[in-house]
Amino acid sequence: MALFTIQNEFHYEIVRKIYEGGMGIVYEAEQHGARDFVKRVAIKVIRQNYADQKNFIENFVGEAKLVADLIHTNIVQTYQLGETRGIFFIAMELIRGVNLEQFSQQLADKRRVLPRELAVFIVSRIARGLAYAHSKTDREGRPMGIVHRDVSFKNIMIAFEGDVKLTDFGIAKAKGFLIDQEGEVVAGKADFMSPEQADFRITDKRSDLFSAGIVLGSLLLGHNIFKGNSPEESRQRVMNMAIPDFRSLDPRIDTPLNDILQRALSHDLNKRYSDGNELLYDLEHYIYHSGYGPTNETLGRFIREIFGQEHPGNSTNLVDSATKRLEPPTCITPKL
Repeated sequence: MALFTIQNEFHYEIVRKIYEGGMGIVYEAEQHGARDFVKRVAIKVIRQNYADQKNFIENFVGEAKLVADLIHTNIVQTYQLGETRGIFFIAMELIRGVNLEQFSQQLADKRRVLPRELAVFIVSRIARGLAYAHSKTDREGRPMGIVHRDVSFKNIMIAFEGDVKLTDFGIAKAKGFLIDQEGEVVAGKADFMSPEQADFRITDKRSDLFSAGIVLGSLLLGHNIFKGNSPEESRQRVMNMAIPDFRSLDPRIDTPLNDILQRALSHDLNKRYSDGNELLYDLEHYIYHSGYGPTNETLGRFIREIFGQEHPGNSTNLVDSATKRLEPPTCITPKL
């Protein structure tokens, strides 16, 4: 029995639009509390034309419940699921920064190359977040079987302080939380899928590690080797293209790093990394085995330099300019 009950209504004031996707909109907002308390948060809202679709609402609510207890430094934290005038919203941690798509575009625009060690460092942080999510259990200690299924440039955030965060579990699967039509539809960005995901097969955590391998290869090369002229072409490339020797594509990639990429991108599930901790170990060993390596601060200095920012707190205008490059909606393809 609760000793006391607090009855209150959270009050959020929208500041500006951050991102607009196919099914939802994300705003920056101020959460107001007692005695002039103010906290900046991100508010994810369902688009009006999806607000009356039962399955979509159930998945939106399921996403909020799923990530409520995913409390990890490399995962964007969720604070609250709310409803106002029939519209559901999720209040989340506000990241002052950009996603990898925006970061990659800025590098291209400025003709800069991401240092090899920073590329490995970014993916090592994602591996940490995935290892945590994959091993999450429910209150009874039963594995939740979380698979993100959309590990891609648009769902990886870098804060201007250098923190790397995985976000958007909107098409994740987990026992008892979201409607899962795996085998009937394939959801995600086609050029970041695993072969089994692209082929309408059942996925497990190893699918996310293949996607993390694509992220690593794309950061190192400056382009995604699986990206075709259409989502269907990308899916076919993911399923059928032989994985190249990355040493022949970029002289900065040495044998140990090529070995990591080959294992992460193995079509044979038994040869692929079995969990995020294995991938994390190899990535961290690569950048730290000889001594000092990259840190959040190292990455923060680099990203602030790329975006012409002197201090991590002065990022509003940079985020405004970066978010003008809006993403297409996540691809959802029915099985033919």
